[in-house]
Amino acid sequence: MSTSNTSFDVNKIRSDFPILSRQVNGCPLIYFDNAATSQKPQQVIDAIVHYYQNYNANIHRGVHALSQEATDAYEKARRTLQTHFNAPKAADIIMTSGTTHAINLVASGFTPFLTKDDEILVSALEHHSNIVPWQMLCERTGAQLQVIPMTQDGTLDMSAYSKLLNNKTKLVFVNHVSNTLGTINPIEQIITAAHQVGANVLVDGAQACSHIQVDVQALDVDFYVASAHKMCGPTGVGMLYGKTELLEKLPPYQGGGEMISEVTFEQTTYAELPHKFEAGTPNIAGGIAFGAAVDYLNQIGLDRIAQYENELLQYASSALSKLEGLKIYGTTENKTAVISFNIGDIHPYDIGVLLDKMGIAVRTGQHCTQPIMDFYGIPGTVRASFAFYNTRTEIDLFVAALKKATMMLT
Repeated sequence: MSTSNTSFDVNKIRSDFPILSRQVNGCPLIYFDNAATSQKPQQVIDAIVHYYQNYNANIHRGVHALSQEATDAYEKARRTLQTHFNAPKAADIIMTSGTTHAINLVASGFTPFLTKDDEILVSALEHHSNIVPWQMLCERTGAQLQVIPMTQDGTLDMSAYSKLLNNKTKLVFVNHVSNTLGTINPIEQIITAAHQVGANVLVDGAQACSHIQVDVQALDVDFYVASAHKMCGPTGVGMLYGKTELLEKLPPYQGGGEMISEVTFEQTTYAELPHKFEAGTPNIAGGIAFGAAVDYLNQIGLDRIAQYENELLQYASSALSKLEGLKIYGTTENKTAVISFNIGDIHPYDIGVLLDKMGIAVRTGQHCTQPIMDFYGIPGTVRASFAFYNTRTEIDLFVAALKKATMMLT
């Protein structure tokens, strides 16, 4: 299992991931569902186990040694995220249960600030998690939801976006990378244009952060959200970055312990950032492991990861394009290692089931992006999404399995 990037030792990297050595249905596992969740290296697993074995305790509340050790480790992870995303302050990083939680936190917070005369923009490429919360916000406030249309190659119509922006636009929400098509959106251009009309921008970075180095200050983005489990970290933890002045402006999303300064039955005052938005006992082990996952990715280097994954994308795209009747959706050159496709009239679910019998994990269906499927007039796709621990050999086996499945289904 080799690669043309000679400085990238994929075999050594694969040895860090215990699950890659297992078999499924009697075949070696080929895991091509990385856009749904990434696999976890032993270093991240060890961080979780180490917490529970050695200093399991609640944080920010105890004077005893275990609580102080847990607090230090959790806050160190926050600082790791601050450094990784180049946030101005550690307090600008809010720990959440994931991207969806972070988006809903912002959507809830803007409720007092919108009226029926305001407009919100979302893109046609969004995951349902970056559509539904804004629809709910519009229902609460009367604001109008406008959609930035997409084009046949899976990119956003930036000319239409420019025309949609006006002095009524208050918020713009767009993903950094499409989970279905892999399209990398021009978020720098989107942010700059939105700011020119006074709108704030939230970028859903769930699909970008394991492939692209993100600098929130260079982007001048108002809010950026991500999930650990897409970045080789555990499920159930993520983060919201927000500009300090905006986070201070928004009211708390949830009430409870930790997010308060003083509580009486007459009045409650809230804690300073970031604790204002972190009610209750957090996923402590998950937060610590999130930091370990970011450290792991940085040890390899996101630039090297991006280069290697692009080589896999080009190799797979070339091989798949030779299969009769196969159509790829999302053909822009500026994309991450995601390929969504169909073969003739075969239902994607049937292909996915047969591939699973051969040990190959792909995702089939609408991928929580029904508007994209409606745009193309299809029920769903087969989605193969690659990570830096995948190989060309696996792609060869995948293509051979597709040929076999196609023969069985036609």
